[in-house]
Amino acid sequence: MKRRYSMPLLILLILAVLILVLHLALPWLIRDYLNDKLADMGEYRGHVEDVDLAWWRGAYKINGLNIVKDDGKVPVPLLNAPVIDLSVSWHALWYDHGVVAEVDFYRPELNFVDGGSREASQTGTGTDWRQQLEKLLPITLNEVRVVDGRITFHNFNSKPQVHLNADQINASVYNLTNVADAKGERVAHFEGKAQLLGHAPLEVDAHFEPLSNFEDFDFRLRATGIELKRLNDFASAYGKFDFNAGHGDLVIEATADDGTLSGYIKPLLRDVDVFNWHQDVENKDKGFFRSIWEALVGGTETALKNQKKDQFATRIDLSGSVHQQDISGLQAFFNILRNAFIQAFNTRFENAPDE
Repeated sequence: MKRRYSMPLLILLILAVLILVLHLALPWLIRDYLNDKLADMGEYRGHVEDVDLAWWRGAYKINGLNIVKDDGKVPVPLLNAPVIDLSVSWHALWYDHGVVAEVDFYRPELNFVDGGSREASQTGTGTDWRQQLEKLLPITLNEVRVVDGRITFHNFNSKPQVHLNADQINASVYNLTNVADAKGERVAHFEGKAQLLGHAPLEVDAHFEPLSNFEDFDFRLRATGIELKRLNDFASAYGKFDFNAGHGDLVIEATADDGTLSGYIKPLLRDVDVFNWHQDVENKDKGFFRSIWEALVGGTETALKNQKKDQFATRIDLSGSVHQQDISGLQAFFNILRNAFIQAFNTRFENAPDE
């Protein structure tokens, strides 16, 4: 009798020990597996600090993902993601009988760098990121969420250095699946909001075919109430002028159909003051020709702005291929004149969203 009961208990004990060992060892094995896969990413390489498993909810966490430029010439990582949480969608498993996952990126930071050369710049090109995502998350993704994210742009070599950012990014991508719908289409939807330069509200909405290398998409972006003085490092480094006052808005609508791009970029500047005697002439840090250039820029803006609304704007059409955009400078100038003397633009989207 004693033998009869001791054998099942021994089996249960062995199973419990095996499960415990697996629970303790598997995160290390997964971490080493991921680091081995992320070591070769084209122009980039990645590293994961550790992995946590949550069996009770069918989830695991990737902690401390860091992706950097392989040659080490860029001082900031391309991506720093402190926590990535992947969990099985029980709704899809129960109702659709399919294994799909939902992924949350907590406080990720994405950094782009203009270094003046390919080696010193960081744009994310040179790697198939869909393939890398499959290495990290080898399962069909239904939804990806970004919680309190941040995107930055840097130029460490310019004078002055340029540092722009959008933070408080909260966004979601839905329907990232390789399963077509009833119409035979695969359409993913992205929507997100952020704060540009720490103060200006930014909203983005997009629909795209997740497996088409982004050759079919609809994209809409709007940022309002941008304080132009916060762009002075960028304007000074790239345009050789800066703003003394003013606010701006930016509206972008872009569509790609089989790789053919169409749409527009519409910047609007209000109450702009570029040239200031104390700031631009009496400032000893600025040369004589720099002051003349800023006076010319300020005078041109004053002459061409819509005087009634105190607004300077242009509409730049997007055309060509998604792989090589074509923006006409001449057309931009004609649209400045159109805004100045015919009609003022506004921040409404021109195209109705797809139903």
